[in-house]
Amino acid sequence: MTDWIQRWKEGKIGWHREQVNTKLIEFIDCLQLKSGDTVFVPLCGKSGDMLYLLEQGFKVIGVELSQLAIEQFFDENNRTYTINQTEKFQVYQGENITLYCGDYFSLEASMLTLVSAVYDRAALVALTVDLREKYAAHLYSIISTDCRLLLLTLNYPQSQISGPPFAVNEAEVASLFSQGFECQKLQCFNDIENEPKFLRAGVDFIEKATYCLHKTGE
Repeated sequence: MTDWIQRWKEGKIGWHREQVNTKLIEFIDCLQLKSGDTVFVPLCGKSGDMLYLLEQGFKVIGVELSQLAIEQFFDENNRTYTINQTEKFQVYQGENITLYCGDYFSLEASMLTLVSAVYDRAALVALTVDLREKYAAHLYSIISTDCRLLLLTLNYPQSQISGPPFAVNEAEVASLFSQGFECQKLQCFNDIENEPKFLRAGVDFIEKATYCLHKTGE
Protein backbone atom coordinates (compact mmCIF):
# COMPACT_ATOMS: atom_id res chain seq x y z
CA MET A 1 0.00 0.00 0.00
CA THR A 2 3.06 2.25 0.18
CA ASP A 3 2.85 2.37 -3.63
CA TRP A 4 -0.59 3.97 -3.22
CA ILE A 5 0.86 6.79 -1.09
CA GLN A 6 3.73 7.26 -3.56
CA ARG A 7 1.29 7.58 -6.47
CA TRP A 8 -0.41 10.48 -4.68
CA LYS A 9 2.91 12.15 -3.97
CA GLU A 10 3.90 11.88 -7.63
CA GLY A 11 0.46 12.91 -8.92
CA LYS A 12 0.00 9.56 -10.67
CA ILE A 13 -3.71 9.42 -9.91
CA GLY A 14 -5.27 8.47 -13.23
CA TRP A 15 -8.28 7.01 -11.42
CA HIS A 16 -9.27 10.43 -10.03
CA ARG A 17 -12.07 12.26 -11.84
CA GLU A 18 -12.92 15.93 -11.44
CA GLN A 19 -16.54 15.39 -12.48
CA VAL A 20 -19.16 13.74 -10.31
CA ASN A 21 -19.67 10.16 -11.42
CA THR A 22 -22.81 9.96 -13.54
CA LYS A 23 -23.69 6.54 -12.09
CA LEU A 24 -23.84 7.99 -8.59
CA ILE A 25 -26.32 10.60 -9.82
CA GLU A 26 -28.31 8.05 -11.83
CA PHE A 27 -28.58 5.34 -9.19
CA ILE A 28 -28.30 7.11 -5.83
CA ASP A 29 -32.01 6.41 -5.18
CA CYS A 30 -31.23 2.71 -4.77
CA LEU A 31 -29.57 3.60 -1.47
CA GLN A 32 -32.94 4.78 -0.12
CA LEU A 33 -31.39 7.68 1.77
CA LYS A 34 -33.13 10.36 3.79
CA SER A 35 -31.80 13.87 4.34
CA GLY A 36 -29.13 13.81 7.02
CA ASP A 37 -28.22 10.13 6.51
CA THR A 38 -24.54 9.17 6.50
CA VAL A 39 -22.74 7.58 3.54
CA PHE A 40 -19.46 5.69 3.93
CA VAL A 41 -16.92 6.06 1.10
CA PRO A 42 -14.03 3.55 1.34
CA LEU A 43 -10.65 4.45 -0.22
CA CYS A 44 -12.17 7.86 -0.90
CA GLY A 45 -9.12 9.76 -2.19
CA LYS A 46 -10.21 13.34 -2.86
CA SER A 47 -13.29 12.31 -4.83
CA GLY A 48 -15.69 15.06 -5.82
CA ASP A 49 -18.44 12.49 -5.37
CA MET A 50 -18.17 13.19 -1.64
CA LEU A 51 -18.89 16.85 -2.30
CA TYR A 52 -21.94 15.83 -4.33
CA LEU A 53 -23.22 13.71 -1.43
CA LEU A 54 -22.79 16.65 0.94
CA GLU A 55 -24.63 18.96 -1.44
CA GLN A 56 -27.57 16.51 -1.50
CA GLY A 57 -27.93 16.93 2.25
CA PHE A 58 -26.10 13.79 3.37
CA LYS A 59 -23.19 13.33 5.76
CA VAL A 60 -20.02 11.54 4.70
CA ILE A 61 -17.52 9.26 6.41
CA GLY A 62 -14.50 8.26 4.35
CA VAL A 63 -11.26 6.38 4.82
CA GLU A 64 -8.09 7.00 2.83
CA LEU A 65 -4.47 5.96 3.26
CA SER A 66 -2.98 9.12 1.76
CA GLN A 67 -2.85 12.20 3.98
CA LEU A 68 -2.13 14.28 0.88
CA ALA A 69 -5.36 13.16 -0.81
CA ILE A 70 -7.48 14.10 2.20
CA GLU A 71 -5.89 17.51 2.61
CA GLN A 72 -6.28 18.21 -1.10
CA PHE A 73 -9.99 17.39 -0.84
CA PHE A 74 -10.52 19.99 1.86
CA ASP A 75 -8.21 22.61 0.36
CA GLU A 76 -9.44 22.33 -3.23
CA ASN A 77 -13.05 22.61 -2.09
CA ASN A 78 -12.37 25.46 0.34
CA ARG A 79 -13.63 23.47 3.32
CA THR A 80 -12.21 23.99 6.79
CA TYR A 81 -11.26 21.06 8.99
CA THR A 82 -9.70 20.02 12.26
CA ILE A 83 -7.36 17.07 12.86
CA ASN A 84 -7.42 14.69 15.80
CA GLN A 85 -5.05 11.80 16.36
CA THR A 86 -6.33 8.43 17.54
CA GLU A 87 -4.41 5.22 18.04
CA LYS A 88 -4.79 4.09 14.42
CA PHE A 89 -6.00 7.15 12.48
CA GLN A 90 -5.58 10.82 11.88
CA VAL A 91 -9.17 12.03 11.87
CA TYR A 92 -10.03 15.00 9.64
CA GLN A 93 -13.32 16.59 10.68
CA GLY A 94 -15.18 19.13 8.56
CA GLU A 95 -18.80 20.21 8.32
CA ASN A 96 -20.84 16.99 7.95
CA ILE A 97 -17.76 15.04 6.84
CA THR A 98 -15.24 12.87 8.68
CA LEU A 99 -12.27 11.40 6.83
CA TYR A 100 -10.10 8.79 8.53
CA CYS A 101 -6.49 8.79 7.34
CA GLY A 102 -5.19 5.25 7.76
CA ASP A 103 -5.75 1.61 6.92
CA TYR A 104 -9.27 0.61 5.86
CA PHE A 105 -8.76 -2.75 7.54
CA SER A 106 -8.28 -1.00 10.90
CA LEU A 107 -11.80 0.48 10.82
CA GLU A 108 -14.16 -0.84 13.47
CA ALA A 109 -17.94 -1.16 13.44
CA SER A 110 -18.20 1.36 16.29
CA MET A 111 -16.84 4.04 13.95
CA LEU A 112 -19.61 3.45 11.37
CA THR A 113 -22.70 3.04 13.55
CA LEU A 114 -24.39 6.06 11.92
CA VAL A 115 -23.76 4.83 8.36
CA SER A 116 -26.88 4.08 6.29
CA ALA A 117 -25.19 3.39 2.95
CA VAL A 118 -21.85 2.73 1.26
CA TYR A 119 -20.62 4.15 -2.04
CA ASP A 120 -17.76 2.28 -3.71
CA ARG A 121 -16.67 3.73 -7.03
CA ALA A 122 -12.99 2.83 -7.00
CA ALA A 123 -12.19 0.83 -3.86
CA LEU A 124 -12.87 -2.79 -4.80
CA VAL A 125 -11.30 -2.42 -8.26
CA ALA A 126 -8.19 -0.82 -6.73
CA LEU A 127 -7.37 -4.00 -4.82
CA THR A 128 -5.55 -7.11 -5.95
CA VAL A 129 -7.53 -10.35 -6.04
CA ASP A 130 -6.15 -11.53 -2.69
CA LEU A 131 -7.30 -8.34 -0.97
CA ARG A 132 -10.76 -8.13 -2.53
CA GLU A 133 -12.12 -11.06 -0.50
CA LYS A 134 -10.65 -9.54 2.66
CA TYR A 135 -12.16 -6.16 1.72
CA ALA A 136 -15.68 -7.57 1.27
CA ALA A 137 -15.51 -9.60 4.48
CA HIS A 138 -14.32 -6.60 6.48
CA LEU A 139 -17.01 -4.38 4.97
CA TYR A 140 -19.64 -6.88 6.07
CA SER A 141 -18.23 -6.85 9.60
CA ILE A 142 -18.23 -3.06 10.04
CA ILE A 143 -21.54 -1.94 8.50
CA SER A 144 -24.95 -2.39 10.05
CA THR A 145 -27.65 -4.79 8.89
CA ASP A 146 -29.97 -3.13 6.34
CA CYS A 147 -27.13 -0.96 5.02
CA ARG A 148 -27.09 -0.59 1.22
CA LEU A 149 -24.07 -0.43 -1.08
CA LEU A 150 -23.79 1.21 -4.49
CA LEU A 151 -20.89 -0.58 -6.18
CA LEU A 152 -19.23 0.34 -9.48
CA THR A 153 -16.89 -2.16 -11.17
CA LEU A 154 -14.88 -2.68 -14.34
CA ASN A 155 -14.39 -5.91 -16.22
CA TYR A 156 -11.93 -6.43 -19.06
CA PRO A 157 -9.41 -9.08 -20.21
CA GLN A 158 -6.90 -8.81 -17.36
CA SER A 159 -4.33 -10.68 -19.47
CA GLN A 160 -4.27 -7.78 -21.96
CA ILE A 161 -3.40 -5.02 -19.49
CA SER A 162 -2.37 -4.88 -15.85
CA GLY A 163 -4.24 -3.01 -13.13
CA PRO A 164 -5.09 -1.04 -11.17
CA PRO A 165 -7.95 -0.64 -11.71
CA PHE A 166 -8.33 -4.41 -11.73
CA ALA A 167 -10.93 -6.43 -13.59
CA VAL A 168 -13.84 -7.60 -11.45
CA ASN A 169 -16.59 -9.55 -13.21
CA GLU A 170 -20.16 -10.31 -12.17
CA ALA A 171 -19.32 -13.80 -10.94
CA GLU A 172 -16.70 -12.42 -8.58
CA VAL A 173 -19.08 -9.78 -7.22
CA ALA A 174 -21.65 -12.50 -6.56
CA SER A 175 -19.03 -14.63 -4.82
CA LEU A 176 -17.54 -11.83 -2.73
CA PHE A 177 -20.94 -10.75 -1.43
CA SER A 178 -22.67 -14.13 -1.36
CA GLN A 179 -22.89 -14.23 2.43
CA GLY A 180 -25.25 -11.75 4.04
CA PHE A 181 -25.99 -9.57 1.00
CA GLU A 182 -28.70 -9.40 -1.61
CA CYS A 183 -27.16 -8.30 -4.91
CA GLN A 184 -28.92 -6.59 -7.82
CA LYS A 185 -27.14 -5.70 -11.06
CA LEU A 186 -28.46 -2.32 -12.18
CA GLN A 187 -26.49 -1.83 -15.38
CA CYS A 188 -23.65 -3.27 -17.45
CA PHE A 189 -22.32 -2.02 -20.79
CA ASN A 190 -19.18 -1.98 -22.94
CA ASP A 191 -17.56 1.48 -22.80
CA ILE A 192 -14.24 0.83 -24.52
CA GLU A 193 -14.64 3.85 -26.83
CA ASN A 194 -14.43 6.18 -23.80
CA GLU A 195 -11.32 4.56 -22.34
CA PRO A 196 -8.30 5.70 -24.42
CA LYS A 197 -5.79 3.95 -22.13
CA PHE A 198 -7.47 0.60 -22.79
CA LEU A 199 -7.91 1.33 -26.49
CA ARG A 200 -4.20 2.09 -26.87
CA ALA A 201 -3.40 -1.19 -25.15
CA GLY A 202 -5.56 -3.09 -27.62
CA VAL A 203 -7.99 -4.30 -24.97
CA ASP A 204 -10.98 -6.09 -26.52
CA PHE A 205 -13.63 -4.59 -24.24
CA ILE A 206 -14.22 -2.87 -20.93
CA GLU A 207 -17.52 -3.51 -19.24
CA LYS A 208 -18.71 -1.03 -16.64
CA ALA A 209 -21.20 -2.43 -14.18
CA THR A 210 -23.27 -0.95 -11.37
CA TYR A 211 -24.67 -3.00 -8.51
CA CYS A 212 -26.89 -2.30 -5.53
CA LEU A 213 -26.24 -4.58 -2.57
CA HIS A 214 -28.29 -4.84 0.60
CA LYS A 215 -26.85 -6.26 3.83
CA THR A 216 -29.53 -8.57 5.15
CA GLY A 217 -27.35 -10.39 7.64
CA GLU A 218 -28.71 -13.73 6.51
